[in-house]
Amino acid sequence: MTYPSILERNLEAYRIGVANNKHKIFDSTGAKLYPGRWNKKDQALIYCASNYSLAMLEKLVHSNLGEIPTNQQWIKITIPIGTSYEYVTSNSLPNWKTFRISKKFGSDWFKSRRSCILIVPSAIAVEDSNILINQNHPEFPRITTTLNKPVIWDKRLFFLES
Repeated sequence: MTYPSILERNLEAYRIGVANNKHKIFDSTGAKLYPGRWNKKDQALIYCASNYSLAMLEKLVHSNLGEIPTNQQWIKITIPIGTSYEYVTSNSLPNWKTFRISKKFGSDWFKSRRSCILIVPSAIAVEDSNILINQNHPEFPRITTTLNKPVIWDKRLFFLES
C-alpha cells in the first residue's frame, strides 16, 4: 500500500495525441474506452510520461504503426505544488508488471480519490515513470497544460523502404 504525499515542487508531465479536434490531448477518453495497465473501463484516467522522450516511446509501443504517425501533437502538463500524489515502486507493489495486480491497484486508487496523481514505473523503460492523473479528483482543475505543439518524428525510428 502506498500513502499520499504532497508535491513540494511543480511536476511536469508529457502527453502525445492525435490532433483531430475529436478529443483533446489532455483527455481521458482513450483510457475510458481502452483501459491500460492501471485502470478499468470507464475510469477517467489520463496517462502521461515523466519526460518527452518517454511519451514518444510509449506512443510508438502502444500505436504499433510501423510507420511515421501523422497529425501527432504533444503537450507539457504542469502539476502544481500542493497536489497530492502516490509513488508505486517494486517494493511498494511487488509484481506490478502483472496486469491483474496493477489493474486492481490502479482501479482501487482511482475509486478512492486518495490522491490526484499516481507515479508508476514504465513497463517499457523501468527507470522512467509514467504519471497517471485522476480526472475525477477535486485537485484536477489546478493542473495546467501548454498549447498543442507538433511532434517531429525522426524517420530513423521507423523501418521505411528507401
